[in-house]
Parts: sequence; C-alpha cells; structure tokens
Amino acid sequence: MDVVMLSRLQFAAATMFHFLFVPLTLGLSALVAYMETRYVKTGDETYLNMTKFWGKLFLINFALGVVTGITLEFQFGTNWSRYSAYMGDIFGSLLAIEASLAFFLESTFIGIWIFGWKKLSKKAHATVMWLVAGAGNISAVWILLANGWMQQPVGFTIRNGRAELTDFLAVVTNPFGLLEIVHTIPSAFLLSAFFIMGISAWHLLKKEHIDFFTRSFNIGLVVGLVTSLVVVITGDLHAVHVTRTQPAKLAAMESHWETQAQAPIVLFAIPDEANEGNKIEIGSLPGVLSFLGHHDFNATVTGLRDIPKDERPPVLPTFVSFRTMVALGTLFPLLTIVGMFLRKRLLESRWYLWTMLLAIPLPYLAMEMGWVLAEVGRQPWIVYGLLKTAAAASPIAEAQVMTTLVGFILVYGLLGIAGFYLIANFAGKGPQTASENS
Repeated sequence: MDVVMLSRLQFAAATMFHFLFVPLTLGLSALVAYMETRYVKTGDETYLNMTKFWGKLFLINFALGVVTGITLEFQFGTNWSRYSAYMGDIFGSLLAIEASLAFFLESTFIGIWIFGWKKLSKKAHATVMWLVAGAGNISAVWILLANGWMQQPVGFTIRNGRAELTDFLAVVTNPFGLLEIVHTIPSAFLLSAFFIMGISAWHLLKKEHIDFFTRSFNIGLVVGLVTSLVVVITGDLHAVHVTRTQPAKLAAMESHWETQAQAPIVLFAIPDEANEGNKIEIGSLPGVLSFLGHHDFNATVTGLRDIPKDERPPVLPTFVSFRTMVALGTLFPLLTIVGMFLRKRLLESRWYLWTMLLAIPLPYLAMEMGWVLAEVGRQPWIVYGLLKTAAAASPIAEAQVMTTLVGFILVYGLLGIAGFYLIANFAGKGPQTASENS
C-alpha cells in the first residue's frame, strides 16, 4: 500500500471518528439553549433539570470533539503538505477564521456557561448558551465552505503553480458549500433529536422520570420531524447540483454505466468495476435517475463508460454510501411522523420506544455515509478538476504513515471507549445526577 493510500486512510480514520462528536455538538447545544430559555420564561424547574442533564451530555461530547479534532489540522502539514502548499492561500484563510473567530468564541462561552450558574442572571446565562450554539454552528459553516471549495473551486487564479484567492465573496457564496451547509447542519440537528428521543425512550421504557423524559422526547420529536424533511429537500437540491458539477460522482452513486436519456434507477445492483457494468440488476425504473439529477424524465445522464478511467471515483463505496444514506434519510421522516401520532401515548407504545432507542446509531451512520460519499465520490481529485489526490500527499516514508495510522486507531479506539462509556453511564442515571452536580 503506497503512502497516498495510507495517508488517505489515516485522515479518513481521524475525520470519521471526530465526526462522531461534531454533529451532536451542533444540534444539542441549540436544544439545550432552548430548554434553558423555556426555564427562564416559565420558571418550571423541569426545564432547568433538562438543561443541566442534556447540557452535561453536551459537555462530555464537546470535550471529545475538541480532542479528536486537533490532530486533523496537523495532518495538513505532515501528510498533505503539497496540498497545503497548493491551496493554502484559500483553505488556510477559511480555517483561520473558523479557529480564531468561531471556535475560540464557542470555547470561551462554554467556560462562562459552566461556571456562571450562580454568577449570571437567568437571562444572561441562557443567552450565553445561545452564543455557544451560534458559535459552534458558525464554526461548522467555515469548515463546510472550505470543503465546498474543494468540491467546486471558485474565486481563485493559478499563479506560480498554486491557487491564490482572488474573490473571497465568491468562495463564501459558493453554491456547493452553501448546499453542504443547508444539508449538513440540519442533519446534525436531526441526529441530536434522535439522540434525545433514544435516551428518553430508554427511561420511559423503565417508567422513570416520566414527565421529564416525555417532554424531552416531544422536543426531540418536533425537531426530528422538521429537520428530517429539510434534509430530504436539501439532499435533492444537492443531488441536482452534483449532477451538474460532478457527473462522475452521480454516475458512481447509482452505478450508472451507459450514457442515455430517460436514465433509470436500479433498485438493487451489485457494481462490477472490472467489467464496467453491474453483476446484478433488479427493478429498473426508467427515467427516475434523469428526473432526480435534472428534474426532467427525458434528460441525458452521463455514464461511467464515457468518463476516463483515471477520473472515475471508486464505484462500490460511492454506491453503497449513497444508497445507505438515502435509505436512512427516507426512514427518519417516517419514524418521526409515526411518533407524532403516538406522542400522547408513548408509555403504551413500547414497540415504538424500543424502535427509537435502537435508532440512536442510525443518524450517525447516515452522516458518516454522507461524508464517505462526498470525499470518496470526489476522487481521484482532492480539489475537483484542479489537483489530484496522488499529487497532494507529502513525500514521506510509508513506514511513518503506517506507524501513525496504527497509533491513531489505538489511541482513538481507547478514547472512544472511554467517551461513549461516560455518555452512556451518565445518560443511564437520569436527571437527578444533573441536579446533584449543579
């Protein structure tokens, strides 16, 4: 295995592990801010206990996210120095804004929120949590804009063999980046809603703290329903844009090999890259791929055979990640719609509570598959159409990358076990722990 693939695996392992914590930070911070605001407005102590209980889970998750995210930025210098040299003028400015503005603000306000319970007024303390949520989501915006530029580079010129920024406004209004924002951030809120509903379902199944967890569940249910529908809509818009800007990715997403009008979607297929086709195809729906990509059943969709082999993404992981994401994205609104009908008799609907408890990992899986689709589907380009991944890796020894890859897996594995144990242990104890620690 060469140094490029090893570096890709290392960055993928670190990123995907880090991304287990980021979405919950984005969504849960805003939901905790809402709960505290309800306490300020109503004086209801249940909302105060909800703020402290879910807030503690947010803090544990945030700490894990910070620790796992630090190493990612170092890899741009250690493993991807040629990439950094090529687009550092653009990518570096976006990361600098994210770190110096959003992340530092978020960290500062979290400290104020933790230690300010008895030092600030109720309104001021709730405002601080809204600032935490705002800063965290603004941080995500800058990261997504940076990734959006890699997917669709704009506002630059090539000078002295590197990309230099010429139009900052074009970068921050890049359609690909904006679509990533309106798809990824609602997905994070959806994940947080399912996290709240799943933990609440566990306690309702045991008939513990019924009022507390019924309220929590219903907050998560409303947020989950709204965001699941938003994710479906923005996902469709994103697919249309990918069709126009990255036709190879779209073809790989559906394992579509022949360029044709009225292009079909195949309900079940097994890609066969070696023979440029599919081993099995079951359930062809004519024109559906044309409609999804162009909103026109008669539109022509480019097939993989008309794309040079050295510009095709790996088909199987792109195909599987897309299908998994879409299947789960279809399931989430169905689960929340059912929940809206059952919300007044949750205790009697044990089958539904078990379903929502077991559904906790599903939004995590959907978001991870979304990132696999975005990054693997962009290959062989690290900056689409400009710089190939093979030309972006640092000139270092394979043994160095292999050693650090193994180290990352071991350290992150232990950290993950400790982190998820803390989250599960605290979540299982119920809200009285939050009150005792106030």
